[in-house]
Amino acid sequence: MLTLGTNLFNFAAKTVHFVPMLGTIVNTATIIAGSLIGAAIKRGLQERYVQALYNGLGLCTVILGCSTALRHMPDSHYPVLFILSLAVGGVVGTALGLDERFSRLASHVGGSQLAKGLTTGILLYCIGTLSMVGPMNSALHGDNTYLFTNATLDFVSSAILASTYGVGMMLAAPVLFLWQGSIYLLTLYARDFMSAELITEVSIVGGVLILSTGLNLLNIKNCKTLNLLPSLFVPMVYFLLRTLLHL
Repeated sequence: MLTLGTNLFNFAAKTVHFVPMLGTIVNTATIIAGSLIGAAIKRGLQERYVQALYNGLGLCTVILGCSTALRHMPDSHYPVLFILSLAVGGVVGTALGLDERFSRLASHVGGSQLAKGLTTGILLYCIGTLSMVGPMNSALHGDNTYLFTNATLDFVSSAILASTYGVGMMLAAPVLFLWQGSIYLLTLYARDFMSAELITEVSIVGGVLILSTGLNLLNIKNCKTLNLLPSLFVPMVYFLLRTLLHL
């Protein structure tokens, strides 16, 4: 009986190991579950408690953004790249009107508050070390540890966000799936390109964007964070050009 149980466990472990994008699927599901739970809690909360959660989330977002950026800065070999990324990305995003377009779209779905919530959620869920390194480890080694950890954090975050902005926060789940899925597939087909240096530079820029979101949540400064999203792709373009030109 013991042998049979061991064999079944090993078979299950191997099966899970080879499920494509399992970690991303779990991460997406936890955001949906957390949003449903948070939306249910919201119905019984008074406005002052909702505001307290809102302020707490803003402070946590500021701390998380600062921590992410500062933690990776000592490992950066290109100390001005994140400045260039934010400058170029901000100009591109403003020219494309990303913030205005997204706000109009989300407003049609659930109002301006939902637009703010989705902006916050998407950045928190997608722009973090676990959310970017996790799909890479999953693709290269079949290791979903980072993604399962990220799923736990996102479950809590999504519940808090949905308690403030409502069940519409579930719309962030497919964005996360597409984001992590893209990293997963890119890692599979461009393994040499996805280096630790690239992740470091993207994480610094991502930390600044999360900080920007926190300032907006606290009504300190509306930095139109979505207009800065193209900044994340500037380090990718830079490293791609270095690879192609053999610099």
